[in-house]
Amino acid sequence: MKKLSFVLLIAIFWSCTQKEEMRNSSENYLPETPTLLSDKMTPEVLWSFGRVGGVQVSRDQKTVLYTVTYYNIEENKSYRDIYTVPVAGGEAKNITNTGVNESSAAWRPDGKKIGYLSSQSGDIQLWEIKPDGSGAKQISHVDGGISGFGYSPDQSKIFYVKSVKLDEDIHDLFPDLPKADARLENDIMYRHWDTWHDYTYNHIFVADYSENISEGKDIMEGEKYDSPMKPFGGTEQITWSVDSKTLAYTCKKKVGKAYSVSTNSDIYFYSLETGETTNFTSGMMGYDQNPVFSPDGKYVAWESMARDGYESDKSRLFVADLENGEKTDFSESFDQNSNGLVWSSDSKSIFFISDIHATDEIYRLDLADGSIVRLTDGIHNYQTVLPAGEKLIAQKVSMSQPAELYLVDPVSGQDKALTSVNKGLLDQLTMGKVEERWMETTDGKQMLVWIIYPPHFDPSKKYPALLYNQGGPQGTVSQFWSYRWNFQMMAANDYIIVAPNRRGLPGFGQEWNEQISKDYGGQNIKDLHTAIDEMAKEPFVDETRLGAVGASYGGFSVMYLAGHHDGRFKAFIAHDGIFNFEQMYTTTEEMWFVNWDLGGPFWDKSNAAAQRSFSFSPHKYVQNWDTPILIVQGEKDFRVPTGQGMAAFNAAVLRDVPAEFLYFPEENHWVLQPQNGILWQRVFFNWLDKWLK
Repeated sequence: MKKLSFVLLIAIFWSCTQKEEMRNSSENYLPETPTLLSDKMTPEVLWSFGRVGGVQVSRDQKTVLYTVTYYNIEENKSYRDIYTVPVAGGEAKNITNTGVNESSAAWRPDGKKIGYLSSQSGDIQLWEIKPDGSGAKQISHVDGGISGFGYSPDQSKIFYVKSVKLDEDIHDLFPDLPKADARLENDIMYRHWDTWHDYTYNHIFVADYSENISEGKDIMEGEKYDSPMKPFGGTEQITWSVDSKTLAYTCKKKVGKAYSVSTNSDIYFYSLETGETTNFTSGMMGYDQNPVFSPDGKYVAWESMARDGYESDKSRLFVADLENGEKTDFSESFDQNSNGLVWSSDSKSIFFISDIHATDEIYRLDLADGSIVRLTDGIHNYQTVLPAGEKLIAQKVSMSQPAELYLVDPVSGQDKALTSVNKGLLDQLTMGKVEERWMETTDGKQMLVWIIYPPHFDPSKKYPALLYNQGGPQGTVSQFWSYRWNFQMMAANDYIIVAPNRRGLPGFGQEWNEQISKDYGGQNIKDLHTAIDEMAKEPFVDETRLGAVGASYGGFSVMYLAGHHDGRFKAFIAHDGIFNFEQMYTTTEEMWFVNWDLGGPFWDKSNAAAQRSFSFSPHKYVQNWDTPILIVQGEKDFRVPTGQGMAAFNAAVLRDVPAEFLYFPEENHWVLQPQNGILWQRVFFNWLDKWLK
């Protein structure tokens, strides 16, 4: 009861603070750092951190451009502003404060202006502003607005991305029925991730650069394909050649069923001189994306996967010689992923990010000898890297700190903070210790497990422990900072967190990563058991108060453990988890995922791998459920559709197992709105406290 009162006091204090800040702000939402009533994380504190992103370095490599997003809990909305900070260090400057969100900030090639997207005039258009924050001016006036842009290196052209309607909807087909509310489909992929297909496609337009852009040329005219690719692709998938004569873009030129079963995207070159488009990666069968041209114009590099239909294949580092067309896989002997490629200014090297043993580090490829060198080492995740003179600018997070920008020495690997967006909050919080442990698995392998201890941990006490089950399934349990599955938040509620990098996670070689496919109920479940069983032996862990939590594949893991835990656990939480594999197979949208991971359709009785996979479906073991379970589900989750969560909850109730169902009608696979996020945290810990405390 005392704990509940304290949480409510924190919430009331935060709300009052925000109201005062809003009264003191005439335009945007720029909160002052409040004085906290406790040194432990709360949901309100978590949702009040500034979120750094959108990093760009000026052409003279003297100034860094980035954005910071703040959430106003009372208004239940976000505010994003653009900032600059000198590479040499110094005070950061907020150059926008308009009351609307600015995004996609980029330096104009001459360095005199910064382009960005804003809805200040109504729909989203391109605006420009001087680096000192003066002279903001709308540049584009494109009908319907745009969603991305990029300056050509010589500043003579600009590309922009716009939605183009190419399909007929029900009112086009039956114009005499204007009030009809229906869809008529004849193929799958009619919805994707969290959005129903709206009969439009992302197309790239090219226009002459001016201060009044209203119309450009659609370089994909009539094509029912998307570039950038939906749902998460951005302008990193489109780039100009150094001579400004070619646009390279990423696209998967398939529709309907063909799109749903394939991951075969390609990189296309569009010539501004001839108007012709060529498939540069024709014959390369997996994801090919995110092209980057070398500064000297001789090469293009990109991220490539080898196998069609496998979204978690190794991300290879390919480089092509543009003179002779020769393509080289420079990561052939590098048993890790290569992402976020960026050229050095002399075109001799490529910097990139790769996951290794549950951290994301900066690497460098030297083209001369093909060597790959690891530049950094530590308990952190680097998320982006950009050259800045003799140094590198990198965005870094850890389990104990949200993203900030750092200046990294590429020789020593040492870094120095360049921004301190959240220092005021972090200085008032006590974070729990994060410990790296290696445990021996049932088949004699070594598995890395992160242990996060409560703040002010007392080894003489006994604590309840939570087994964290990662999603993906192939998403590493690295040093990420999450605004929902936040380990420091969990630890602040006096739980010991056990977060294993079980079989099927990257960063430990392809064999470890791929083992999970078609083996959902196999070795990775044994790995989970190993992690919690080993920690339960510690004198400070109460083995009678263990819980298991997770989302997506982690939600499946929890539901599967519910039928296979031999009394280990006293509480479960499954968010957007797979409950019924047969239902999942026929209702999810990206069929390549279930085809690869489950091995094929359940009706193919001759397919032994698929039949074994479907035998792992949690719904087949509900008769063993006997432990309280909280089910969380978002209505707009089309990857793991709503029926999965409802079926699991209903089954638990019918079995007389204590259960609750937390349903979000406006959320997708995640929880993205501030008040929903805080509600999620409160229900999450209320449930765990009820059964584990």
